[in-house]
Parts: sequence; C-alpha cells; structure tokens
Amino acid sequence: MDYLISMIKQHEGLRLKPYKCTANKLTIGYGRNLDDRGITQKEADVLLINDIYLCYQELECFSWFPDLDNVRQMALVDLCFNMGLPTLMAFRKALAAMSEGLYAKAAEEFLDSKWARQVGENRSGKIASMIRTGKTS
Repeated sequence: MDYLISMIKQHEGLRLKPYKCTANKLTIGYGRNLDDRGITQKEADVLLINDIYLCYQELECFSWFPDLDNVRQMALVDLCFNMGLPTLMAFRKALAAMSEGLYAKAAEEFLDSKWARQVGENRSGKIASMIRTGKTS
C-alpha cells in the first residue's frame, strides 16, 4: 500500500486549492474529483474541526480573546469561521466593545450590520445573545 500511495502522489501531484483537471472536473488534493466524488461526512467533519482550530489561533491576535469566557470565545469563532478574520476585523466598534467587556454594545454592533442581514435572524440573534449574556441558551 505504501508504494501505491507514493506512486499515486507522484503521478497526481498535490494541489491544496481546487482546480479544474484535464477532464474539466473540480479537483483538489491528490486528484480528488469533487464534481463526481465529493467528500464524505467524516472528511467534512475533519475539515470543520481543522478550520475551527485555525479560527481559535487566528483570534489570538486579539490580546483579550484568551480572557473571554468559553461562550463568548465560541461566538467569535463562529463569526471568524463564517466571514474570515479580515472581514471580522472590520467590525472595529464591536471588537472594541468586546475588548472593554461591553458585551451588550458589542452584540448591538454585530446585529446592526450587513452580516446580520445576510445570515438572518436565527444565526445573528444566537451569536449576539451569546456575546451579550455569555450563555448558549
């Protein structure tokens, strides 16, 4: 099996971003045909967990992030996961309020945004409530 893996890796090459193969199929990795094969639930779960860990690491750019309670950290990770750190960093007023412990104001700022309108009341309301109260329900 090791030889086969090595041979296929050599023949296919590694691409870490999606591309169109010679058959015009969306492909990634070592020739994974996303158009026809996609990914499994297990693979999707691994990607999700990796992306969540990456968000936690990225959010450490805020000196105050590690001092937040677990629920508020989760709310910010959800935001970072959804919009990416560069877009999240544009929420200057909300993040400033978070850094000062003004959670009601931070929640208000997140709700008064294009993001809240795009994701809808369910998601934005849940995240805002987590930020405001420090509770998941």
